[in-house]
Amino acid sequence: MMKHLFVATVLAGSLCAAPSAYAQERLPEYLQAEKFTKSKLDHMLFSTTVDPHWFQKGDSFWFTYKTSEGTFWYVVNPSARSKELLFDREQLASELTAIMHDPFEARQLPIRNLKAKEDGRTFTFEVVSSQDEKPEKGKKSGKKEKKVYYFSYDYPTRKLTHLEKAEKEPKRLGWASVSPDEKTVVYAKDCNLYRMSIEDYRKAQKDEKDSTIVEVQLTKDGTPDFGYGIPYSMLNTDTLCNGKRRGVWGAWSPDSRYYVTIVLDQTDVKPLWVINSVAEPRPTLETYKYEMPGETGMPEYHLYLFDMQNNTRKEIKTSAWKNQSLDLSFKPREQKQRDKEFAPSVWQGDNNRFFLTRSSRDLHRIDVCTYTVGQDSIVPIVEERMNTYQETRPIEVFNGGKEFIQWSERDGWAHLYLYDDKGNLKNRITSGPWHVERVLKVDEATRTVYFIANGREKDENPYYEHLYKVNADGSGLKLLTKGDYFHQVKADDDARFFVDNYSRVNTVPCADLIDRNGNKVMTIQESDFSQLKLAGYQFPELFKVKAADGVTDLYGVMYKPFDFDSTKVYPIIDYVYPGPQVEAVYYPFTRMSVRTDRLAQAGFIVISVGQRGGHPSRSKWYHNYGYGNMRDYPLADHKAAVEQLAARYSFIDIDRVGIHGHSGGGFMSTAAICQYPDFYKAAVSCAGNHDNRIYNRWWSETHHGVKEEISEKGDTTFAYRIATNPDIVKQLKGHLMLVHGDIDNNVHPGNTIRVVNALIRANKRFDMLILPGQRHGFGDMDEYFYWRMVDFFSEHLKGKKETSVDIPRR
Repeated sequence: MMKHLFVATVLAGSLCAAPSAYAQERLPEYLQAEKFTKSKLDHMLFSTTVDPHWFQKGDSFWFTYKTSEGTFWYVVNPSARSKELLFDREQLASELTAIMHDPFEARQLPIRNLKAKEDGRTFTFEVVSSQDEKPEKGKKSGKKEKKVYYFSYDYPTRKLTHLEKAEKEPKRLGWASVSPDEKTVVYAKDCNLYRMSIEDYRKAQKDEKDSTIVEVQLTKDGTPDFGYGIPYSMLNTDTLCNGKRRGVWGAWSPDSRYYVTIVLDQTDVKPLWVINSVAEPRPTLETYKYEMPGETGMPEYHLYLFDMQNNTRKEIKTSAWKNQSLDLSFKPREQKQRDKEFAPSVWQGDNNRFFLTRSSRDLHRIDVCTYTVGQDSIVPIVEERMNTYQETRPIEVFNGGKEFIQWSERDGWAHLYLYDDKGNLKNRITSGPWHVERVLKVDEATRTVYFIANGREKDENPYYEHLYKVNADGSGLKLLTKGDYFHQVKADDDARFFVDNYSRVNTVPCADLIDRNGNKVMTIQESDFSQLKLAGYQFPELFKVKAADGVTDLYGVMYKPFDFDSTKVYPIIDYVYPGPQVEAVYYPFTRMSVRTDRLAQAGFIVISVGQRGGHPSRSKWYHNYGYGNMRDYPLADHKAAVEQLAARYSFIDIDRVGIHGHSGGGFMSTAAICQYPDFYKAAVSCAGNHDNRIYNRWWSETHHGVKEEISEKGDTTFAYRIATNPDIVKQLKGHLMLVHGDIDNNVHPGNTIRVVNALIRANKRFDMLILPGQRHGFGDMDEYFYWRMVDFFSEHLKGKKETSVDIPRR
């Protein structure tokens, strides 16, 4: 009997132990990738750029910067070439502890809403206590909120004052467009335009349902299809006519008398829908107007001017072409307005005249126009014409509205031109085979133009942006930000000093302060990479290859596993985005991404590289290379790039090539594995616009092209034809994984479903992942998506993956 009992016990123990006997041993590539999950990276690297808050007076600024020693607050005085700590952190922690009776530590100070007052010496901020706010006498305790302490701090004397009687700062109401004189507020309600006084706005800040608020209704003809304050989308549980105030897009005249806005008549625009299946308590239907390429139902733009003296509206005539669009020109906001409660939107021009842009549907024709109060129509003053679509940038009006600077690609490169207010060309400002990105600042007193450009400096990556200055007459061009880096620049309002954040993907980001002549005033800050490097971080590598034409230079970045072994051979994955508004490559330093360096940690070589037709920051020819062929134009260049790198480096396996992309990159990666089925072995295609016939009109018609056809009777129609991915999935040989968020209201999930339909009908195996409740970005499911992508590429490019039901820890 004892013998049988012993055998039974052993058998029972063996059966209980069976699952652990079959437990999968962790793969080293997964363990390496797990070292750099998002939650861990958030505690390895903190601030990488200096973001200046310029004082309202003088040329000093303050900024906050976090390192592995906690958060620091600094004040920089350019004239004195000084950088000082705003707070003695140890002293401040001690004082806060004594006042609030909560323990604080210097490296963990929870300061929020820090602002500098106009005097340049007084700061205010808030700190949230660990204790709950006590309800007022006579009131029942409702939702518990933490007690907020308000403080004033005198920077020169380091004196901290507890503002015991201070009230919570009034919340900014997002629907309010406040006039420059801060007396009038414009907004929408029930599809119509309204105004109220600033005094009534203050009441609304305390209680939006205050019955004493006086509202002046300016229009009465607004509808959900042709009205003011219309949101992008509506749920089946919502209504537009519910008395809720909404924001309106428009601009004020500098003297606050006039308000101009553009209203779209979307009556003929067809709706589109997504369903949120995980909404509570019931799934919700979301409806939005969505223009698809080639359709006849387009929004019609209407320009209205409101006179706040007599509450009247006037429609301004703008028509030139069918389905044209309009865009207002706004005065750049001053840096000193940044932390102010109100930052009014003001039109470019003077009190009685403003500037705007009118564009044809195919973007072959663009007019810079003006409108003068009292006239019936806008007046075109500069005409831009080209046989492909054209880019635009904001015009810069100066000299009291008598001159303006126009950005144009009319000679094949983006440059600046000086005009008078009648549209007469005074002179070119810049020229040559390089690209002006934008005007940063115009110093009217010296007639100096400060601008961002790239591609001018020899023997340098042509994508690296620099700050330049030039006189308005085109003389005196000078480089201000020196060094073979990508320079991200912020200027003070007087263009006396500039904060230059410079880096490359393979350098530690640093910030310098320079003056208007490009002289270095001081080094402001360098990022703290200590924790990241302790974890084994290695910078990626830059490379240059030839396009498939053997002539055009392409620039890219290679990401390796941090435990890279040059004696091994790795699969290679090409992370792609076709553009043409931007390429997949990011040239300044950027944090680790699930799609590049983090993917590489799972045992891959990952690259991103540009392609002809992929970026506006080179020549117009380069940018427009894919015009009329939006599916296939980038593919040959990427295949050529991978082949050149494999020939150059023995650690790259040309027989194990993967491709991955999101949005346009999802479209491109599926096209690539189908058009080159023997080259690409695996593809992960996310949120792809696989069928541009049902993607939004702006992107598809702009970058592929739409043909304007005028009949003998004078009727205008627009023809659109484009190749799609469902047409070619029958060519698939490799492994394809399709991913989409189910409420993506940018690239509709129908784009992926159409590919799925074609794959099934072609009898193809494939993988599919739908992310519930996610839009075009994958939100809080991005980490889950990352590990599913790692699984997919590991299985199909390396032949092994982890199979545990549990995703690795975050």
